[in-house]
Amino acid sequence: MSRHGVQPYRRPCPQPPRGEARTDTYVILRRAGWRTAEELQEAAARSAAEDEQTPDDVRWIRSYFLAEVTGELGTVCVFRASSPEAIRAHAQRADLPVDEIVKVADTVVVRPDPVPATAP
Repeated sequence: MSRHGVQPYRRPCPQPPRGEARTDTYVILRRAGWRTAEELQEAAARSAAEDEQTPDDVRWIRSYFLAEVTGELGTVCVFRASSPEAIRAHAQRADLPVDEIVKVADTVVVRPDPVPATAP
């Protein structure tokens, strides 16, 4: 039980159907990559367009926009991908920075993410 009195549960990572590429979940950190929200929205659109070109290799799941202390914007992105190299190639094609890629070992969900007011 968490300190908030909520029983967390583990959400197993789904495996691909037979014959499709095996993917893992990764978190991508992109620090201070954009000066404005407009630049970040443009980057999100490029990433979404690139995501449609590689549906079996790299899938964008969600992103959290970060308010950096410098006033710039960064992101923490969750992807399903066949490898860190596939993520880097996707980022390069979409002209996105990549500071760090970390493979997710497990997921514990205490509460679902809040519903965003608007989607990119």
